[in-house]
Amino acid sequence: MSCQNHHDPPLQEILWSLEGTGVWIVVWDEPFFQGKKHEFTTDCYSTSEHGFSTVRSCRVESGAWAGFEHCGFQGQQFVLERGDYPCWEAWSGSNAYHVERMCSFRPIACADHGRSRLMLFEQENFQGKRAEMSDDCPSLPALGWGSSTVGSFLVRSGAWVCSQYPGFRGFQYLLESDSPSGEYKHVREWGSHAQTGQIQSIRRVQQ
Repeated sequence: MSCQNHHDPPLQEILWSLEGTGVWIVVWDEPFFQGKKHEFTTDCYSTSEHGFSTVRSCRVESGAWAGFEHCGFQGQQFVLERGDYPCWEAWSGSNAYHVERMCSFRPIACADHGRSRLMLFEQENFQGKRAEMSDDCPSLPALGWGSSTVGSFLVRSGAWVCSQYPGFRGFQYLLESDSPSGEYKHVREWGSHAQTGQIQSIRRVQQ
């Protein structure tokens, strides 16, 4: 059985039109949409609070969601956009190391694919060389960014996914314009799993 991320089947389009602009995710405690089924329209701080240890498959019916390796929105991050995720490889397969668990998740409220702006700086605290982006960039080196690292970010609008390697591979870091005020002054603010400033590709989160 193939375990790829298949987006936008006809049923998804129907559900999307019914839901409008709301957020909705369905998760299962077994791969390939088997086992216990749970539906969420708001944060899940810990899957154990809902009677299952981890998410093993999920379907994002509407909105964009952030998944996390551990409860309390900690650990490696996974950006989940509308579509099917039949097993953990579908959301973790291109990351720096494979994570077979997702124990908390929440909506990405500020995602706005069409009106996203991001500023990146070479050094911490918004110092040094800077650049501004409003579109996806599969390779910062190809764009002319002279360093393999980024020191700080200022998210003007929308939500962005920064990846460790070109082609949106490696560790992912979710940056949001509403958390907190879009300011990420140093690597430690990118997430509990952030240990390096290496960023080589960036894209906008889709609703």
